[in-house]
Amino acid sequence: MIKNILVWIIKRYKINKIISDLNCDSKLFDNVKYVIDNGSVLYHDANIYNLQQDPSKIILGCNSHIRATLQVFKYGGKIEIGQNTYIGDHTRIWSGEHIKIGDDVLISHNVNIVDTSAHEKEYTERASRSFELLNKGPWDEKGDVITAPIIINDNVWISFNVTILRGVTIGKGAIVGANSVVTKDIPSFTFVHGNPAKVVSSLNNKP
Repeated sequence: MIKNILVWIIKRYKINKIISDLNCDSKLFDNVKYVIDNGSVLYHDANIYNLQQDPSKIILGCNSHIRATLQVFKYGGKIEIGQNTYIGDHTRIWSGEHIKIGDDVLISHNVNIVDTSAHEKEYTERASRSFELLNKGPWDEKGDVITAPIIINDNVWISFNVTILRGVTIGKGAIVGANSVVTKDIPSFTFVHGNPAKVVSSLNNKP
């Protein structure tokens, strides 16, 4: 009888949802702790890992809506996102050097934007550093990890399941088709697709 009453109270007043919302609010506070936020919107499914604990390393523009995971490594990295930009859920933006995203950019879900090789090429060093990472935490020094900046210019649209690798610049107004892997620069106002991504057509909406 008492159990039934408690179940009714929980359902009637949506206590589970209230507790969940409180937990999300706590996570959201942690998210914005090390961010320069100029009036952006961080959703509850956003995650921010600023391993440098320096707010100037993650800068969000006015009215940008973020549902992604943003991470800068302890050894280096910076993420800048412009105004009126949307970044979808389960997208990961990981920086060991510098990732700059412009204004009015649309980035869909499940996109990976990574400006670092993340691990060393030489296998013994990779094994040693991976052991260190798992047992002592993130490294202070980059070592032989390779990094190169990524620039995504204004008005770019990146569709779902795209991967963008280090050292790439995507020109203004370009569109990257679903499931593409971007390994080289993309000209402005072009549609690219494939693995590796190649220009399919020019867009006729140039200014």
